[in-house]
Amino acid sequence: MLAELVAVLRHFGELVIDEDTAALLMSMSVATIDRRLAGARAKYRLKGRASTKPGSLLKSQIPVRTWADWDEARPGFVEVDLVGHDGGNPAGPHAFTLTVTDIATGWTENRSVPDKTAKCVLAALDDIAYKMPFPILGVDSDNGSEFINVHLLQWCTKRQITFTRARPANKNDGCHVEQKNWAVVRTMVGYHRYATAAELLLLNEIWQLQSKLTNYFYPQQKLISKVRAGAKCPRNTTRRPPRFTA
Repeated sequence: MLAELVAVLRHFGELVIDEDTAALLMSMSVATIDRRLAGARAKYRLKGRASTKPGSLLKSQIPVRTWADWDEARPGFVEVDLVGHDGGNPAGPHAFTLTVTDIATGWTENRSVPDKTAKCVLAALDDIAYKMPFPILGVDSDNGSEFINVHLLQWCTKRQITFTRARPANKNDGCHVEQKNWAVVRTMVGYHRYATAAELLLLNEIWQLQSKLTNYFYPQQKLISKVRAGAKCPRNTTRRPPRFTA
């Protein structure tokens, strides 16, 4: 779009540069643009702050491995996480987005809720489970009280779903859903604050459309193996084709 934007900006006097500079600007690569704008973008970047608190109840009952062990090659075993939309200020009410990612296929669904109470989170998870193309067999969450509670435990027990929780000291336990938090949620709606009912409705409309784009048209990259060679750790990956077929 640079060729079109530069021409329009110059035409209306918003950008005053000579022809040689304009030619250089329009020939810039994406990597060069990102590098040149890094300092300016850093001034306006909103940083998300973790707003989940550990749940102290029921930890002795979770993980619950009653019906099935985790099988990462079988669709249905999902990781769940909550993303806050506080705009850098956690004070006051604001929306959260529940992200559910299937480990085997990378299928990801999102739902935004007005707060992180167990009732709202469970309602969002229930709606996602209904819309998923395969049944949920296992749920793995972090140790936040929005997940580690009797409501989610009973929900999983009733449906014979294996319920496990991440180790508090190991961030990589939820690496699949954490990656989608950035690639899907933050990339799409950023770090801005969303707090009103209209904004919550808009977020959920976005997730309905994003689900089709991400799950049917975007290929999924999967880690095959990882071998350390000295200080480097090269990774072998494979890319699944988009799920859409004409």
